[in-house]
Amino acid sequence: MSAQANAAPVIIKKKKVIAGGGHHGGAWKVAYADFVTAMMAFFMLMWLLNATTEQQRKGIADYFSPTIPINRVSGGGNGAFGGESIFSEMTLPKNGTGATAPHSSLEDQARGASGTSEGEKNAEQEAFEAVEAMLMGRGGETMVMENALKHIVTRITDEGLVIELFELENAPLFKEGNDEPAQLLRDLAAVIAELAKTVTNRIAIGGHVRSDPVVLAQSVVWERSANRAAQMRQLLEDVSIDAKRVHRVTGHADRSLAVRDPMARRNNRIEVILLRDTKRN
Repeated sequence: MSAQANAAPVIIKKKKVIAGGGHHGGAWKVAYADFVTAMMAFFMLMWLLNATTEQQRKGIADYFSPTIPINRVSGGGNGAFGGESIFSEMTLPKNGTGATAPHSSLEDQARGASGTSEGEKNAEQEAFEAVEAMLMGRGGETMVMENALKHIVTRITDEGLVIELFELENAPLFKEGNDEPAQLLRDLAAVIAELAKTVTNRIAIGGHVRSDPVVLAQSVVWERSANRAAQMRQLLEDVSIDAKRVHRVTGHADRSLAVRDPMARRNNRIEVILLRDTKRN
């Protein structure tokens, strides 16, 4: 009995083992998942930018741009100012400030008349938008090849519908060293002519070229731009565009650059403008 009384007590320690090593925090997993998602979105964005044309990117940007009317409360009219024109008799002094027609009568001037009805303006705007949609393939089946679309930019201005054809690296509109149209420009001219036949507006053609190197003794940018505009006129007439519809052919030399680098190929371009009927004198 004395031996058992002097024995050391037996201590049993139970150690709890947790499978998986226990909880060490999972916040890094969430951060990593967010990082992978962001990288995937970034690469998708870069792919989309490379796969779309300049005009398509502009359309996407316009889609996400908010459109806020000038007058939030409609006055029953179809104008931006709630049915009342800023040129109307009650808005501005009765001195004909709103008149813009070349030979407006005094009665028309008091009403702010411009010689063209609002309905005619809207119809012309819709016609330009329809031509633009057909050209860029937004109005149904595309009318030009995807490669050709990369050479076209359109915009609607106060002057009319501007169709700009421009060069890219390894894809010139004219043959090097002369003003003979390349096959690309001939194809584009045929497409534009078909679209121009859907309206009756007059046509203006402008030629723009990049700057010559400063080492040249005599620059020929004026002659080159004028000759290229004349070549475009001839191409349109060759595909049955009435010569009487051509209102002007202009060479702008290198005075209106499309990009900052004056010697960039992007500055070599032809502008075909479907003029508004209100420009007639």
